[in-house]
Amino acid sequence: MALTSYLVLEDGTVLPGRGFGAEKNVYGEVVFTTAMVGYPESMTDPSYRGQILVLTYPLIGNYGVPDGELGEYGLPLHFESHRIQIRALVISKLMGPSHWSSKMSLDEWMKMEGVPGIEGIDTRALVKKIRERGVMMGALIQEEEEIEIAIEKLKKIRYDDMSFLDEVSPRFMWIHPARKKERRIVVLDCGIKYGILRELLKRNFEVLRIPCREDPVRAVEEFRAHGVLLSNGPGNPAILRDLIEKAVQLIEYGIPTMGICLGEQLLALADGAEIYKLKYGHRGINKPVKDVLSGRVFVTTQNHGYAIKKDSLNEFRVWMVNMDDGTVEGIYHPRKPIIATQFHPEGSPGPWDSLWVFDKFKKLTGGGAL
Repeated sequence: MALTSYLVLEDGTVLPGRGFGAEKNVYGEVVFTTAMVGYPESMTDPSYRGQILVLTYPLIGNYGVPDGELGEYGLPLHFESHRIQIRALVISKLMGPSHWSSKMSLDEWMKMEGVPGIEGIDTRALVKKIRERGVMMGALIQEEEEIEIAIEKLKKIRYDDMSFLDEVSPRFMWIHPARKKERRIVVLDCGIKYGILRELLKRNFEVLRIPCREDPVRAVEEFRAHGVLLSNGPGNPAILRDLIEKAVQLIEYGIPTMGICLGEQLLALADGAEIYKLKYGHRGINKPVKDVLSGRVFVTTQNHGYAIKKDSLNEFRVWMVNMDDGTVEGIYHPRKPIIATQFHPEGSPGPWDSLWVFDKFKKLTGGGAL
């Protein structure tokens, strides 16, 4: 471990700590999650691309890192992508592993993946600062002499202006066969979590996963698909003009469609709605959401920094709302088989209260109603 590393924020705050993982300098948007468990899932979530992740739970690393064991669908059981996606990790105290499934320590894993971390930070004070001021750019650096350089660089870079899609979207099409193929679905992969693929495959969808630069309508016709899923992904949805146009085409085409997180925002933007940035986002596994159609309330997993302006929706209607702040958590089209959620219904690493949304989507692909 490096004796001293520094977390530098764009407002000039400098927080010294002990470095672990890779010894390198990185820049990114500093965000936090309130989840007490699931750091392997969070760290491999492509929606965190370009971000420095702060974990609010104080003791991290105590169950180590599992291996890359593949499940029945040929996907890793414990990770949400093929690599660590965050730029850096900020924690209070690094623990050694003590768990039957651990194959290496968190420190070893991050060294192997080339991702730096810093411990010894008062993460609760840091999160309080973020909650009061809002998310901001930051840098994790290794040498005190580089602090002023980092502060100057942070004045010039903005997460909102960056696109990370080419870093997280696959370069080629993939077919994921189902155990018992009932229907086919096209997934427009903007950085999908493997948990979403696992839930689709569990429901006997054969999945054609295509890069986000491909044409989903053409893929539907060539694959003879029964539906489309617009995946989650990183970055500011408002700058993704090509993807918004693809969402417009899907709405006009009228095929059963489901959007998750970024996918929901793309559908809303295609509807002419507006997106705004939340002060510090919704990231955690304990976020209450209400289905306004049924009145049912459930707990969800979330990872997003942008939200839909409720009053700016045109054809779409509000389906779900966040019980903490009233923000839009789900939308549906009243005349077409299109639904979307801002939260992650696959609930990886948990809870699993909202898995039923995938069943709802399967019903739509079979000609059923919302």
